[in-house]
Amino acid sequence: MSLPETTPKKYNIWSALQSVISVAILMATLFTLWTPGNLFSNNFFDQMLLILEATDQPIAAPVNPIASFKPHIGIVAGHWGNENDPGAVCSDGLTEVETNLKIASFVQQQLIAEGFEVDLLQEFDENLFQYQALALVSIHNDSCDFINSEATGFKVAAALSNAFPEKAERLTACLIHRYQAATNLNYHSNTITPDMTSYHAFNEVHSTTPAAIIETGFLNLDRQILTENPEIVAGGITAGLICYIRNEPIPKQTLETPSP
Repeated sequence: MSLPETTPKKYNIWSALQSVISVAILMATLFTLWTPGNLFSNNFFDQMLLILEATDQPIAAPVNPIASFKPHIGIVAGHWGNENDPGAVCSDGLTEVETNLKIASFVQQQLIAEGFEVDLLQEFDENLFQYQALALVSIHNDSCDFINSEATGFKVAAALSNAFPEKAERLTACLIHRYQAATNLNYHSNTITPDMTSYHAFNEVHSTTPAAIIETGFLNLDRQILTENPEIVAGGITAGLICYIRNEPIPKQTLETPSP
């Protein structure tokens, strides 16, 4: 009768590494414990036993950070955290910063529901330095004062100094198209200011992070939708970000938006 064949054990590198680490820890500790007075004391052997029991425990495998990665987006609530500058302040006490924060919070909630990781950031958040994400959008609003009958609508500007300006341009186009569809507000391109095109965060985030700033409306003529329906306003921004990230189609003319 032939003997059953035995399958040779596979060499396990991780097990071997565990053994080497355990022996190294044991030897280092023994040298630490050794002194002429305690070499053969009961205390010495008690400590040796504790060490052996501890090193016999399995060593946890390293965590793979890639396995837990989720798409990441940054949302800045304009003027939030900046006590010296709350943005526009209306005669009845309504402030731009509270409007911005409410809209930004809705955007965060809506994007989380879509499966994204979202950072809600302050105006001068320390995390903006070299910030890396799929995209970053800063939310602001325009004046409370009545300027004229045409002072209504929204504005968008992108960080064209980005390492990939075509991505910033597409992010802008997606925001314009989806926001206008959600709110029925006009794109107010002729009042985009240098404060928008040279927005400070554009120079702070990582050069590969597409970034844009949006003024969602004027706190005078557009006040009703901004304050009474912030979830609709936020929905337009959320839709614009999803349009960009998922590369959804948009009309060609939207990509050819006039430069400020």
